[in-house]
Amino acid sequence: MIVLVLSLLLVLADNLQAEEAPVKEQTIEGPHKLAIKIRMEGPYTADTPLQIVCYFKHKPAGDKTLGAAVELDKELGGVIASLRNRGEFEGEALETLLLTPPPGTIKAERLLLIGLGDEESLSLDRLEQIGHVAVREAVRLGVERAAFAPIIRDQGNSKFETGQVANAVLRGVLLGYDTESRLQQAGFAKPHVLEQWSEEAGPLYFDETAAAAQAAVAEAEAAIAARPSSSYRSDAQ
Repeated sequence: MIVLVLSLLLVLADNLQAEEAPVKEQTIEGPHKLAIKIRMEGPYTADTPLQIVCYFKHKPAGDKTLGAAVELDKELGGVIASLRNRGEFEGEALETLLLTPPPGTIKAERLLLIGLGDEESLSLDRLEQIGHVAVREAVRLGVERAAFAPIIRDQGNSKFETGQVANAVLRGVLLGYDTESRLQQAGFAKPHVLEQWSEEAGPLYFDETAAAAQAAVAEAEAAIAARPSSSYRSDAQ
């Protein structure tokens, strides 16, 4: 009996210690002083003004969902599955749908769904386009912080490594935000500063995502440096 009680106490102590352990995260400074945070977190627990997730085109025979994709929709009462099954969010390439989660569901103030298109046609170019769309929507909504989770693996797809996905998406985010910033400076967009972009990663993929983010920042900085510095206006003196 004493041995059993001691064993239970040890298990409880281990659980408490795990709960108290800090969430692993790393921050990198990107172009325009945009903080890129890699955080070990899921889209259903992130406390953020805007949470972004992606979905493949709906399959009439049924969509495969695992892990974070299941937990996210569970917290939302099944609304995502309902929208997809009813044909109201098919998940066509670059299709978007913005939701405002009700109180008592997820912590994010708003949830943006972006379509990945057909699984067979998924490419790194499309993932970079996803980054463009995601950051433009974040700027349009006027949020200072946004979090992104591709949840591609949670839909049973492993065509690309997690690092490849993160690199392509982040490159799109950084190049898209550079365009937004230049348009603001030229007076063609409302002034707004996006302060932080979070890339959410599971425990198994955190280090790979962090390395990919570092590479994406370097690649984006080089691409931005090569962009024309002249005015967008053709009539500029």
